[in-house]
Amino acid sequence: LERRIAADPNDLQARFDLALGLNARNNREAAAEHLLAIVKRDRGWNEDGARKQLVQLFEAWGPTDPATLAGRRKLSSILFA
Repeated sequence: LERRIAADPNDLQARFDLALGLNARNNREAAAEHLLAIVKRDRGWNEDGARKQLVQLFEAWGPTDPATLAGRRKLSSILFA
């Protein structure tokens, strides 16, 4: 997936799949960064799927998790900038 993204940064499905895999490996920050990159590039992609997945991850990680706190700030800046 990383090679696909390196070859085509606009391959949003590969980026989404990589985010899920990173989260499964407990690499929360990297997972959030990939989902945020999708939201930034194309908010409506997959019926707003990246933002929805990110919100689900925030809920699973808990409101005080550092990855949740940082991710929510970044998401807000993308959505409201």
